[in-house]
Amino acid sequence: MAMRIPVALATVLVSMVMAFPALGQPVKDAAPAEVDLAARVKAIQANPRQFDAFYKIGAKSAAVCANCHGDNGNSTNPDIPNLAGQNPAYLLEQMRQFISDERRNEFMQGLMKALKPEEKVSIVVFYSRQDIQHKPATNEALAAKGQEYYAKNCLSCHGEQGRGNEKMPQVAGQQPNYLSVALKRYRSGSIVRKDTQMSVVTQPMTDADIATVVTYISAMK
Repeated sequence: MAMRIPVALATVLVSMVMAFPALGQPVKDAAPAEVDLAARVKAIQANPRQFDAFYKIGAKSAAVCANCHGDNGNSTNPDIPNLAGQNPAYLLEQMRQFISDERRNEFMQGLMKALKPEEKVSIVVFYSRQDIQHKPATNEALAAKGQEYYAKNCLSCHGEQGRGNEKMPQVAGQQPNYLSVALKRYRSGSIVRKDTQMSVVTQPMTDADIATVVTYISAMK
């Protein structure tokens, strides 16, 4: 004689079966929710207690970065950029570009893909509060020409003091060789680094123009 299951219980059993995948089928992981890292940084900056906590974590997390970018983000290699004092939103955007392969550097691409969101946030918080070590211009005459060029072509985006904003990087005190290579890559449309706005700005630049503006920018305080 067949056993009759109450309608209410049958409904519950059906719901349970539908809620789980069939036996033998792999369970798919839920897609991780995207984290708005820029908003996270802003929230941390507005909370002194959180900021101190993330700053301390960032000081430890940034130890791996110091091998190339120097202690406290002041690079000792003219070909490698300073990170000290850099705008948080800009740093986060560069991290995103390395991950999406929009910006090419094999080591950096691998490192950024390995970092967890909270690690990225802590590193950005740490570097944003470091002081850049400024160096005087090696050629005053060239720097003066560079200042004129900067005022006409760069100031509107990077600011009078070269500190940029949320979307534009701080360029003041940046490593000269790094600046020169970056500008030439923008000008040539290199796949290593692309930026439509910078490509337009650098198209008319001669090597002499680049040399003068780099001399000025790298010595800006």
